[in-house]
Amino acid sequence: MQPGALGVEAGATAVRTPGRPALARGDLVQTLGPSAVLVVLVVVFGLASPQFRSMNNLHSMVDAAAVLAVVTVGITFVLLLGCIDLSATGVMAACSLTTSLLVANTRNALDLGVWGVVVTVLLGGVFGLLNGVISVRLKVPSFMATLGVSAIGIGVATVMFAGVQPGLVDPWVSGWATQRWFGFTQLAYLALGCIIIGWFVQRHTRLGRTAMAIGGAEDVLILSGVRVGPYKVAAFTVAGCCYGLAAAMATSQLGAGLVQAGGGYTFASITAAIVGGTLLSGGRGGVLHSMVGVLIVSVLANGLVLIGVSPYVQRGFQGLIVVIAVGGAAWPLRRRLVVVK
Repeated sequence: MQPGALGVEAGATAVRTPGRPALARGDLVQTLGPSAVLVVLVVVFGLASPQFRSMNNLHSMVDAAAVLAVVTVGITFVLLLGCIDLSATGVMAACSLTTSLLVANTRNALDLGVWGVVVTVLLGGVFGLLNGVISVRLKVPSFMATLGVSAIGIGVATVMFAGVQPGLVDPWVSGWATQRWFGFTQLAYLALGCIIIGWFVQRHTRLGRTAMAIGGAEDVLILSGVRVGPYKVAAFTVAGCCYGLAAAMATSQLGAGLVQAGGGYTFASITAAIVGGTLLSGGRGGVLHSMVGVLIVSVLANGLVLIGVSPYVQRGFQGLIVVIAVGGAAWPLRRRLVVVK
């Protein structure tokens, strides 16, 4: 660590000492606050709408949140780095058309079954790899790099679409959205599996631990001799694979490959991750935190529909929640910033 950094850290410790209890309370709010918000929303909507409390509504809400959960798992790894990923919409567009054209469909004779889905997930990983290489190797800011890759994905999807919608007739992939186990569609179980794998990777692999450390103190890792570039590229690649799986799931829901399959998921996934406690600045949060955010966003959307609130107003609520969540996350950190003159 550089001498100047030691001086700053020492000064910061001296300044922060009287305020440690306040910071501890702030950290507690960031950790438990989203869960408390979720409980409050469930209670409020449960009292306001008897339909909200029904098992059928629970099944519908979980099934509707499955694709968003998978996208959010992926974007969480990028946010932990302190980066941003805006490519989900374009990647999902390309991967949705890929899924529908590789499994049994109404436009060609291909019927690769499970291998079509595997290729789709790998294609998503390739887009994620491209995000990482452009951002890390070419030093392009992540939001610009991923926005460009999203445009590429939409362009590829438009070419594959070719003005003819490929309908999905593969019984296995179509069954994800229709066949139920214990009241939930197979999409919910796919999402659960992705969440478990994502949590394991984040908590118990070098990639997950290093991604968290990069977001917390990238400069310190570099000074310690850690090559952070490969870990960043790997995190973007993992995110891309999640987008590919989410695209296949969305295609199952829609019954066809569509360029618009990923519409809205970029903003919704970032919203969910932030609301759940995964910081935009990186180094804080994780998959389980983000999943609490997915539940908050899903419960809010479902509850507002049941009490008759307009969809346009719902988007306003989402934006307001993001502002409040970002402000709430930044507030306890304000006293950690020390200016050395």
